[in-house]
Amino acid sequence: MPRDDASASTDARSVVIAGFSTRAIVDSAIAAGYRVASVDAFADLDNAATPALALGTTGSHIARFTPLGIARAARALPARLAAYVASFENHLDAVRMLARGRRLLGNPPGVLARARAPDVVARVLRGHGFAAPEIRLRGTRDPGRTAWLAKPFASGGGHGITRWRRGTSVRSTHFLQQRITGLPGSLVFSADGRGAVPFAFSRQLIGEPEFGASGFQYCGSILVPARAATFANADTLFDTACNIADTLTRELHLVGVNGIDFIAHEGTPFVTEVNPRYTASMELAERAFEFSVFDAHVSGSAGQTPRFDLAAVRNDTSVDVIGKAVVFARRTVTVGDTWAWLEDPSVSDVPQPRQRIRRGSPVCTIFARGVSEAACHAALVRRARKLYVQIGGSGRKSA
Repeated sequence: MPRDDASASTDARSVVIAGFSTRAIVDSAIAAGYRVASVDAFADLDNAATPALALGTTGSHIARFTPLGIARAARALPARLAAYVASFENHLDAVRMLARGRRLLGNPPGVLARARAPDVVARVLRGHGFAAPEIRLRGTRDPGRTAWLAKPFASGGGHGITRWRRGTSVRSTHFLQQRITGLPGSLVFSADGRGAVPFAFSRQLIGEPEFGASGFQYCGSILVPARAATFANADTLFDTACNIADTLTRELHLVGVNGIDFIAHEGTPFVTEVNPRYTASMELAERAFEFSVFDAHVSGSAGQTPRFDLAAVRNDTSVDVIGKAVVFARRTVTVGDTWAWLEDPSVSDVPQPRQRIRRGSPVCTIFARGVSEAACHAALVRRARKLYVQIGGSGRKSA
């Protein structure tokens, strides 16, 4: 049975990490010298945590994945520290359970509640002169002629977001957010409750069929260097996004590593979501800049931020453009022997051998580099094509 004091008989650098997919932050924590255990939905073949436990992958004997179920399973793992990834930010009871008897890294439940409240975030942004999409919650006035998205309060990865059609009802689990036209991007940063230190600025890949995604589904990120022509008025956009991160940190009391998602419209970032936890694009900073995300998470949670100049490294023309894509199954497949995938540095989140992967579920993550953002994206598409041939060819059991 789990002990009441989950930190008993453990060293000060032991940490349990919990959430939907933990491999990337586990890599960062181990590189930073921590002893790591993890519980997530996959326990990927390349997850180096000891142990790396999975809930909700395959087999009826494995418990169904929920954040609360993950937190309960993590109680059995002794550790002094606890960290979470998506989608714990939407499940405060799971965060409390995970943190019991441990020092929590990242934002506590009270901060999460404010950061995940769309009306609170919009009010803070407008109060400081920043643009924000209009929000309509249950029981508010008629939405008028604006184009809207119906978005879950407990959103994550773009799942469950749809274009709202006038005259249709809005489910109690959703709210309306003004649909802004433009390019999706993100800024990730370390926060200490007083100020923010940005460490990656990226364009988001959303709903791209090349990676088996659709709609508003997140499927990857590409770091945007200063030389890129990705966004209009890029310098102003970047500076404004950094100022927004600083403001949200002070007003919401954010700590640890966090991210903001935005739509860039004519040089203005319209923040669509605050992600008050580790995000998928953060590992690109480790690959591109050798920036230790986990060290930043620990120091930010203790009220200190790292020294890092993102503006300077974005202007370094010797740094390749680095990107990642999540490859989703286009049909239900059973992969073969995936041990050889571990030898390929362009592939991570490797599924277990002979694992059955349902249509629409993630297969793995792929990485690529290029001299430009366009070259990087093209390399990601080529790598995805090879992967689809590999998992969908003859000799593989599929449905």
